[in-house]
Amino acid sequence: MELAGFLLTLGALFLAGLAADELGRVTRLPRVTLLLLLGVAIGNAGLDLVPSDVAKWFDELSIVALTMVAFLLGGSLTRKNLTNHGLAIFTISLAVAFATLIVVALGLTFVGVAPGLALLLAAIATATAPAAMADVIHQSGAENGFTETLKGIVAVDDAWGLIVFSVVLVLMDQTNGWGGVVSGAAWDLGGAIVLGGILGAPAAFLTGRLKPGEPQQAEAMGIVFLVAGFALWLEVSFLIAGMTAGAMIANFAKHHDRAFHEIEHIQWPFMILFFLLAGALLEVDALLLLGWTGVCFLLLRIVGRVIGGAIGAHLGKVRRNELFWYGPALLPQAGVAVGMALVAGERFPEWASVIMAFTIASTVVFEIIGPPLTLMAIRRVSKES
Repeated sequence: MELAGFLLTLGALFLAGLAADELGRVTRLPRVTLLLLLGVAIGNAGLDLVPSDVAKWFDELSIVALTMVAFLLGGSLTRKNLTNHGLAIFTISLAVAFATLIVVALGLTFVGVAPGLALLLAAIATATAPAAMADVIHQSGAENGFTETLKGIVAVDDAWGLIVFSVVLVLMDQTNGWGGVVSGAAWDLGGAIVLGGILGAPAAFLTGRLKPGEPQQAEAMGIVFLVAGFALWLEVSFLIAGMTAGAMIANFAKHHDRAFHEIEHIQWPFMILFFLLAGALLEVDALLLLGWTGVCFLLLRIVGRVIGGAIGAHLGKVRRNELFWYGPALLPQAGVAVGMALVAGERFPEWASVIMAFTIASTVVFEIIGPPLTLMAIRRVSKES
């Protein structure tokens, strides 16, 4: 019966994802948000219909799904895209990361949060949600300078967030010396880039040879699982490794017509389960712990990203109608932030409960309201283009 229940649940979740996809087309709401809300309704905070046998696979499922997303985002970092939009990608991503850090840290300190805690929360606030943003961009169907720049920003955004968070940990924690944190961050980031290059280079040359024009499904799956598996084994960022491998294949596989065609085909079933289970496991009760300071944290993150997006867009010389839409489009936040919060909580146990409460509540809010704002930004810019 356990196996029967497991299979019945999977079947129901896939059909629920199909229904959310169709509902998204009718209502023009992001299917990501619909899946998350449906997950909340059937999960721990709602009807509690998701068996533990299914929920316990969430970590493994999320790694596979996010590695696929990283591949697709890395594929946007082609020479052509970087030539056309590279300045905007790097100025906006950097400006958003640093503006979020500064605005949230100063704002929380002003309302009475301990400066060290405020800085840690600000560093965590720099993280985004690559899976949600990538799916919203895909669902919008828009292919223009704004969406191409957004893809590039999302691809590099969490790398900046990881660097910022690591530097803040160095400044905050001197018990293990500077070397420990710096070497750890260098291995997580640098090791992932090296791994992505080592796996991406031969894949760029070898894949797509059996069937001319594009890799076969088994090839695409094999590369994704190899990257994810080696990244976990070596304890480096699977997101950065996947992005690097994707960028390598997109830039050097000249014999491909569509290097990621098969990953695009197989990605959606994984994403259905990922977002439904993410919603089912969201700790909505954390919202009750926020209080006035928590609300300030949410508002400050919005302000920081809007200001950073506008400054970066101005420096990146984007079109006038895009200037003020990058910040709202970059609001989604997800698992990377929770990972940062766990690390921060381990380093500073006296603040662990506050850090986790704020981060989980922030994730709940921005996972639900973020994707609609991203979709709205894309549609507004596309309409004005």
